[in-house]
Amino acid sequence: MSENTYVGSIDQGTTGTRFIIFDHGGTVVSSAYRKHEQLYPNQGWVEHDPMEIWTNTKRVVTEALEDGDIEASQLEAIGVTNQRETIVLWERATGKPIANALVWQDRRTTGRIERLEAEGKVDAVRYKTGLEPDAYFSAPKAEWLLDNSDPIKLSRSRPRDVRDRAADGELLLGTIDSWLIYNLTGNHVTDVTNASRTMLFNTFDLEWDADLLAEFNVPGAALPEVRPSSDESLYGRTDPDGFLGASVPVGAALGDQQAALFGQTCFEPGDAKTTYGTGSFMLMNTGDRAVMSEYGLLTTVGFQLSGEPAQYALEGPIFITGAAIEWLEQLSVIEDATESEQLARSVDSTDGVYFVPALTGLGAPHWDQRARGTIVGLTRGTRREHLVRAALESIAFQTRDVAEAMVEDAAIPLSTLRVDGGAVRNNFLCQLQATILHNEIIRPVVNETTALGAAYAAGLAVGYWDTVEELKENWQVDRTFVPTEGMNVDHRYKRWQEAILRSTDWA
Repeated sequence: MSENTYVGSIDQGTTGTRFIIFDHGGTVVSSAYRKHEQLYPNQGWVEHDPMEIWTNTKRVVTEALEDGDIEASQLEAIGVTNQRETIVLWERATGKPIANALVWQDRRTTGRIERLEAEGKVDAVRYKTGLEPDAYFSAPKAEWLLDNSDPIKLSRSRPRDVRDRAADGELLLGTIDSWLIYNLTGNHVTDVTNASRTMLFNTFDLEWDADLLAEFNVPGAALPEVRPSSDESLYGRTDPDGFLGASVPVGAALGDQQAALFGQTCFEPGDAKTTYGTGSFMLMNTGDRAVMSEYGLLTTVGFQLSGEPAQYALEGPIFITGAAIEWLEQLSVIEDATESEQLARSVDSTDGVYFVPALTGLGAPHWDQRARGTIVGLTRGTRREHLVRAALESIAFQTRDVAEAMVEDAAIPLSTLRVDGGAVRNNFLCQLQATILHNEIIRPVVNETTALGAAYAAGLAVGYWDTVEELKENWQVDRTFVPTEGMNVDHRYKRWQEAILRSTDWA
């Protein structure tokens, strides 16, 4: 390993794409970021343009290299991390998508999941996947794309339909990681963490499940090969004649939340992290034991290293947290997200206001697809400061909902929680979270833990780092937040649960 070599990480998220270059110490050397458009063709529908995502990926990789004065040949490896559950359908021969990607937030398949429930198949799906059947996951989205992406057929030509082409492997399905890796290397592969989020994959046997493929009528020929998250045999190499102008190994892929778990070095059972982004996602490492939840959580693959057993995690996905602040910005309640901390600090409480941001339904541990956003407790004295503070409190309350379920399921006490994501720059939120959770909150020096996790996994695959112990040594604490007294937390949490009930089964 040379001192002048690095590992790059493509972090493709819900709202944008980032490329970050890390050195051997896990320090950010250079980065670049671009947003992509959010498409809402109908109520409850959310789409992305896969070509825009790929174009932005190439741009941010190029820009980060240029800004860091780094040659592509100095990259020892590239890792990929991505928004999970979002699904793409594209042509193998041309690499062109035949429809927009259906985003994890998309709710158009709610009726399909309700039909699954009516047919009494929920437990069978949960038993195989560890997931709570929901429109959130990829399987019903893939089925919808296959059913609804047919081009208009001319009566004379009668081209074969999408399902026929997918069954013959002419069309490919994949989550965003596999879409990017296909464009980078020409190989159709994914990793176990992303596969475990599709609701087509047996999380315990670690293979595509024939019964689930039949249930959702998804042909196996269209799906990617599943690999370990950190793959010594590599996902492939970039084309030296392509945009990078170098043959760089692509050594790893992880779904964004599992990548954050890895980047936070949560390698031991009981280690837990929460990432605050568009939504929030709390994961607890349960080791090589897959714990089936009885309290509304998901059982998911945490990560897998080459030649080693998969490590599992319990997960509580919360659909709307940071997006609640964005919503307030869209309504001009605040000018930008950075204003939220100052406004929330300017009042002693929410003055009895509770905001349940179920703008796309409720995730863990409630799982109500038809819940909708609710603000209760408004009076003539309510000011925007109270609304903003209520939005921040909703983030902390939802995290406590998940944490309490997690402790019950895992039978492991939660002593500390490692946090990351854009919202943890807000010291008020971090302190609020510690107080509402009754637990210490630890914020690391390197906040870009999702990208760092993908970089770590890619670096391990090519020997840039030798062991996970090296990665632990890199991890450093920026600040620890300790619970404070005086907020009457447990009473307010009880009222929060009452507000949750008022949001349920609305749509």
